Amino acid sequence: MAEAQTKQSLKNEKVGEVVSTKMAKTIVVEVSRRVPHPLYKRIIGKRKKFYAHDEEGTAKMGDVVRIVECRPLSKTKRWRLAEVVRRAAQVGAEPAELDKV
Repeated sequence: MAEAQTKQSLKNEKVGEVVSTKMAKTIVVEVSRRVPHPLYKRIIGKRKKFYAHDEEGTAKMGDVVRIVECRPLSKTKRWRLAEVVRRAAQVGAEPAELDKV
């Protein structure tokens, strides 16, 4: 049982923001990190997009999610959704307010 838990913890994990949910069972997660420039030593922001498998479609645009590395699921998809860390704020207008305009 302990071996199964250690194998799970060895998988690569990343935390990022969902930037697209337009595909079926797939989300696009943008992971940002801050690294020093190799020559000038100034801190710069780098970001990369990862395609992740979302079976139930639980993640929405703007959510902060944790993704875990897995076997290749398609040409570009090598990650799966582990959990939704923080939900995005839902901003919307009431239908009655839209009729007044």
